[in-house]
Formats: sequence, structure tokens, C-alpha cells
Amino acid sequence: MFFPVSKILGFFALPSNLVIVAGLIGVLLLLTRFKRTGRVLLVASILLLVILGLSPLGNALLIPLEDRFPPWTGGGNVAGIVVLGGAVTPDVSAARDQVSLNEAAERLTAAAHLAAKYPRAKVIYSGGDPGLVRTEGAEAPYALRFLRELGVSPDRLVAEGRSRNTAENAEFSKELAAPKPGERWLLVTSAYHMPRAIGAFRRAGFEVQPYPVDYRTSGPDDALRFFQSVGDGLKRTDTAVREWVGLFVYWLTGRSSELFPAP
Repeated sequence: MFFPVSKILGFFALPSNLVIVAGLIGVLLLLTRFKRTGRVLLVASILLLVILGLSPLGNALLIPLEDRFPPWTGGGNVAGIVVLGGAVTPDVSAARDQVSLNEAAERLTAAAHLAAKYPRAKVIYSGGDPGLVRTEGAEAPYALRFLRELGVSPDRLVAEGRSRNTAENAEFSKELAAPKPGERWLLVTSAYHMPRAIGAFRRAGFEVQPYPVDYRTSGPDDALRFFQSVGDGLKRTDTAVREWVGLFVYWLTGRSSELFPAP
């Protein structure tokens, strides 16, 4: 029940969707006796699109998420690496018969780097089909294909293709990893997603060390940097707001160990 509800609420958690819906309602109201309200909604939606799309708001919201966990500087033995899905576009991969990576591709390239650095470590790629209405297919098979093509031995690779969200990533990855006391496991995901991911893994009882990648900002200076296109700014704002909302919902529903997990 949680999964379909989260997907529906997730649509309305995106500022760009809310603003567009408000604008459409405004247009419809122009055809009724509530014209004044319609004009207010329409003008407000246009102004909000400009503010959300061009202002540094998206960066300002994303920076605290990305800086929550520092880059990993540990050493020693690594028993395994868990890579969270989100780097592969499975339906395009299937249609083109080649692995199609998206802007989160660094999750996979970092995994390949770590696999070479720690040749005895297992690599679990956790990524099923997150679609609710439209089926896209599981990411994991294509991710493993990509890693094999980069020379990672197939006997080290484990596909976790059932998970549809971060909470399931943690649950199902733990089942496959069966971590032993004292083992070091790394968790690879986008830096902005790391707080929620760590919270979910802690709640699942799977102790991992964060290995954040795929940074979208350069740091605090970006909090004052305006965007050159509305589309880029809206996408950044949507990403940040969705993650903040996700953190709150995960904490509220008991799927995270705390509201804003820290090192």
C-alpha cells in the first residue's frame, strides 16, 4: 500500500507539478464566475515558475543534503559494495540493446572504480522497476552488464531487481549481502540521496559506510548562483524538494532511523 501511495503523493510533492496544476486550475476558473481567482492563480503560477526555475533556490535546498556526509576516505578491507539504482534507463536500454545511463551515471562508474580497487569485494546493484503505471523494467540486469563490460568478474556481481524504493533497497540488499559482524560494506548513491539512504539502511539493521557520488552542486557558492534556463532550475528544485519530503515521510512512517541522518 505504501508504494502506490508514495508514488501518487510524490507527483504532488514536486513544485513544478504543483505550479502547473495551479495554473491549469486558474485557466479553467477563467471560464466560470470565479474569474478573479483564476487570474490570481494563473499569474501566481507564472511568477512561481520563474522564481523556482531561475533563482538559486534549488541549489540552496540541495547543498545541505549533499554536504551531510563527507567523501569517503576510509581504507582497509571492503567486503562488499551496495550500489543504489537510478543510474540506468532500463526501457531505453532494452529498446536499443545497450546500457543507457542517465545523469546519475557516476553511481555505476564509481562502483567500477571501487570494484577495481577492492578486487575481493562483492558488488550488489539494487534497482528494480519503480514504475507505478508504466512498466520500465528492472535496472539491475543492465547495470551488471555495464560492470561486466568494464571488466568486473561476473562471479562478484549480484543483481537485486525487486526493490522499488530506497526502503526496499535496504531490506533486499541486506538479505543478499548477509553481512557478518566486523565486515565493511560501502553504500554508493548520489550525495543528495545519501541521508535518506543511510536512514533506511540503519533502520533495516544494515551498517554501511557512505560513499557519496554524483554531486549536483559545487558547494555553498552555488546557493547564490542563478540558473540560465527555467527548465534546469525547476529540475534542481524538484530534486531537492522531493528528497526533503522523502526524508520527512520516511521518518514519519518509520522507514528511516531519524529525520535527518548524520555521520
